[in-house]
Amino acid sequence: MLPGQEEPRVRARELGIALGRFRPGRWNAITDVAGVKVGHSTIIRGAGRLVRGEGPVRTGVTAILPGENVFMERCLGGGFVLNGAGELSGLTQVMEWGIIETPILLTNTLSVGAVTDAVVRCMVRQNPGIGDQHDVVLPLVGECDDSWLNDIAGRHVREEHVVQSLQTAADGPVAEGCVGGGTGMITADFKAGIGTSSRRLAPALGGYTLGVLVMSNFGDVRCLRMAGYPVGEVLAPWFEGMPRRVGTYGSIIAVVATDAPLMPHQLSRLARRAALGIGRTGSYAAHGSGEIILAFSTANSVPRESRRMVFRGKFLLDPSMDPLYEATIECTEEAILNALCMARPMEGINGNFSPALPLSLVREYLAHVRRPMPQAKERIPAAPALALPNPPSPPESPGNENGTDAAGGPHTGA
Repeated sequence: MLPGQEEPRVRARELGIALGRFRPGRWNAITDVAGVKVGHSTIIRGAGRLVRGEGPVRTGVTAILPGENVFMERCLGGGFVLNGAGELSGLTQVMEWGIIETPILLTNTLSVGAVTDAVVRCMVRQNPGIGDQHDVVLPLVGECDDSWLNDIAGRHVREEHVVQSLQTAADGPVAEGCVGGGTGMITADFKAGIGTSSRRLAPALGGYTLGVLVMSNFGDVRCLRMAGYPVGEVLAPWFEGMPRRVGTYGSIIAVVATDAPLMPHQLSRLARRAALGIGRTGSYAAHGSGEIILAFSTANSVPRESRRMVFRGKFLLDPSMDPLYEATIECTEEAILNALCMARPMEGINGNFSPALPLSLVREYLAHVRRPMPQAKERIPAAPALALPNPPSPPESPGNENGTDAAGGPHTGA
């Protein structure tokens, strides 16, 4: 059996990976930003060979709500596209107007249209004046390709799944890994999906809170880095010869939220820093990968209806943004690692198998490379040999020992 597939899942910090100098918020999640809520709808159904339209299904929807009714009380937003082989519908309007007026939904590539239609229906029910008394809406829907595990062309995401993600959206802890839009997603050849993290600045730096949520689905094992260490190169021999996705690229959608009072151009600058956090984990923004980041601030609410001609708000001066830039990079990196650490192994269509990141091996490797340096006056000894055992021969079957996948279906192998 592959190493680490049955072990309990924990977040990156529980492995001793505490990134950066800023403290996380109470939940270490995007929901630490007051007013922000997250909900999921997860669809796991069937096993075995692909029958288009029937399954197996490994997909879902994740909803991020910037406020109670963002259509009427809009927030300021911005964005950045590092590599555009992906989609976040509605982003062009955000970049033009600097305003976010819909919930943010994450799903698979071929379900963007269905999710958009469902969000419009939900918003029209809540705000009957849309398209009449008020302007029309362009919902923000981001996508990644989950076709290695999911019957993506079967388009199994329905309106009820979108409604469930919106209605279950809440503050507090956020479920991570194989949930919602991240159900079928893979990162660095390991199972991944949804991950999140937050930072709270000290009062002297403004006391602001910033959080990031990612739907992570990119990269290959040899490029994976954790806290700057080449973990992927160490793990690669353990998974040598195991079937993995080739020919289809992954992507990542990152959403940055903060209560710092920022203008749209400042939020776009913040979004660019999230790309640096993605790079820290080993992404090189491959040709067919989409790295798309959306950022918003809850500090200033822009009313849809007002008798006044002038909107007044308070905004942070540009030179004071450096701590927020740093926090964004930290949060993005940790959110991706949380997605990897929390995801369980999963088998999907045609027996395609995505293993979980082996946390015990990661913990052992990090403990080895993080041994304290000797005092300057002491003689520095040669580095000891890595204590990890030799990796086994390539496994005949990449499935779990009991012949079932993480979703409970039979493992057919590849």
